[in-house]
Amino acid sequence: MAVAALGLFAAEAVVLARRRGTVFAVDAMVRCQAGHLFTTYWIPGGSLKSIRLGPWRIQRCPVGRHWSLVTPVDVAALSDDERQLAAATHDARIP
Repeated sequence: MAVAALGLFAAEAVVLARRRGTVFAVDAMVRCQAGHLFTTYWIPGGSLKSIRLGPWRIQRCPVGRHWSLVTPVDVAALSDDERQLAAATHDARIP
């Protein structure tokens, strides 16, 4: 029973991630509530350095140096300057 529930949860996470355009991303571009863009690790159904709240996460924003709700962004909707800005700043790497 627990294995079936875990499988269903994982399948749902992958479906939601595909709708956002990413399944597993080492350099996923995200935006914090203050509007800062940066890249982070984004693994659906798991988190190592953030608090998960469904499709959102609370984690440290390296741009504004504050804790914030972050969400993945649609990379295709970003300008070239915004993509370069996000790619230039990555949150803390996992050792």
